[in-house]
Amino acid sequence: SQSEQQVLSSELECVQSIKDGILEEAKCTESNRVALFSHKGSGAGTQTQSALKLLQVETKTLYNKVDSKDLYVASILFEREETKREITGAEVTELVWKLCLAHSASYETADLFMTLVFELRHLSLEALRPLWQRSSFKCRDNWQPLIDALPSCATEACVVLMKDLIASGEVEEDKVEYFFWSFAFIPKPTSGMIESLAPLLKSPRASQSCFLGVTALIHRFCSAHSSCDGVPAVQSVMGTLGKFLGGDCTVQDPEHLSKMQLVLKAIGNAGLAAASLAPVLSSCASQKSGPMEIRLAAIQAFRRIPCSVRVSDLLPEVT
Repeated sequence: SQSEQQVLSSELECVQSIKDGILEEAKCTESNRVALFSHKGSGAGTQTQSALKLLQVETKTLYNKVDSKDLYVASILFEREETKREITGAEVTELVWKLCLAHSASYETADLFMTLVFELRHLSLEALRPLWQRSSFKCRDNWQPLIDALPSCATEACVVLMKDLIASGEVEEDKVEYFFWSFAFIPKPTSGMIESLAPLLKSPRASQSCFLGVTALIHRFCSAHSSCDGVPAVQSVMGTLGKFLGGDCTVQDPEHLSKMQLVLKAIGNAGLAAASLAPVLSSCASQKSGPMEIRLAAIQAFRRIPCSVRVSDLLPEVT
């Protein structure tokens, strides 16, 4: 039957000439024959011949040899040359406008955004506040470049501005959460950052991300400062968290239970700074009449407290 016949017949033949490991010449002949609707073995056919020939070999080196004295070891973190000139708020405002006009998915936009982040780091709080008033507008795709750039700025001035925006309710709720989670990634926190954020924990509307973001910032701060528990800003935050616990983490209703679990998790997040609360945590964990969830959360809150606090001595009767 026709279905059993070979419809297309192809053949490729190449001859290559190689000298000293280099291909000098290649000649190929490709033949194709379509047997469908053919008569007595005839049909349509094509034949293609191609030839490649080496013309020259470049022997010149395409790069200059580098003196080993000019090499140095660096981390894989992004490096950017610091500017020597003073950055003004007007320049940053113009940069935000350029970002709005640029195509959202382009190399130009990525470069402009990085420039915005690095220029924000040069501005004081006094310069950032009027900048926000001028540049808090939304682009045509509902994007606010300044909102997205502030968490990557990571300076004390940027953190204080973010705190002000959170407290005044000027940013949308999802962006507020974005601000709080970004605090955990600030590489070099300062006591000024902690001091500015401490009042947010006293707000009845303080969210989970608020408690965990601020205490994560404290943990990173204490990792770089051995006597952080003596810093007034840290003491203020830990004092606020300690008041939530009372003397033994007693809870009155399910809502209070949920808030107590969150506070205990935040205390565990704070790490070294939580050492002063160890006796209260011990009482919470030893309270046999209390909810098991609270007792377990109190024990877990010890996870970053140093061994010098003698956790085993503080929890002699936990069962």
